[in-house]
Amino acid sequence: MTNEAKLKRVRPSDIVIMIIVGAAMLLCLIPFLHIIAMSLSSKQEIISERVTIFPRGWDFESYKIVFQDARMLRSMGLTIILTTVFTIVSMVMSICAAYPLTKTQLKGRSFFMMIIVFTMFFSGGLIPEYLLVKQLGMLDHMTSLILPGMISAFNLIILRSFFTSIPASLEESAYLDGSSHLSTLIRIVLPLSLPVLATLSLFYAVSRWNGFMDALFYISNSEMYPIQLKLYQVVMNSMVTDLTAQEGAAASEVVPEGLKAASIMFATLPILIVYPWLQRYFVSGVMVGAVKG
Repeated sequence: MTNEAKLKRVRPSDIVIMIIVGAAMLLCLIPFLHIIAMSLSSKQEIISERVTIFPRGWDFESYKIVFQDARMLRSMGLTIILTTVFTIVSMVMSICAAYPLTKTQLKGRSFFMMIIVFTMFFSGGLIPEYLLVKQLGMLDHMTSLILPGMISAFNLIILRSFFTSIPASLEESAYLDGSSHLSTLIRIVLPLSLPVLATLSLFYAVSRWNGFMDALFYISNSEMYPIQLKLYQVVMNSMVTDLTAQEGAAASEVVPEGLKAASIMFATLPILIVYPWLQRYFVSGVMVGAVKG
């Protein structure tokens, strides 16, 4: 088929969809470009409000301040370790919960699934959760940022649905060869589930990386702040100093907007770097897990 024939087959509705998708992508991209431009622009250009999506008066001083801040670097290192451990623990627990739920011989399987779905819509609330964490002695400890949210019911259902899509004949052949359930899971099921495993790992990693509310409630030691809580402090402190400056305090005490933008980029770029490595698994992992079951 020639290129002219392909162009003739393009429907007006397809063009409209492409325009809408392009506009939506642009609307999502503009704020991100604005933050990048703010972080790379000089203080004078930012104060004069001439910065849009392109840097003006290039200045890397904000990034120098961020990378020279030992507390910010410590929070970044702590968050990387926390996210890695959380993702591994969450995936292991999700696999251990999802795989048995695919077996028809499991008694009470429907009841267990009903309980899991129930937790997606109802919970005890913030205060009971805080009291539970306190009673377990997990305040000011990294376990308070791992154990309470280590399994997502939504991700568990997606993983179970993907396991269900694997042909049962493969597992039956393994059982005939003397393979146990654990051996079959490790040698057959998991290698065939790389798309969904990569996708859910990304979901868990992003949720933990972006989370700060649980750290705000459970962590009071500033040396244990994850990067998002540290960023929250930077933004809140800048708002306080802005109000102070308006009331006549020294302008040198005001945290520049460029420093806030650089801190945001510092906290965002590491998790963005992970996306290209998992992009090829993303669509297939979500779609197969969502259609089956």
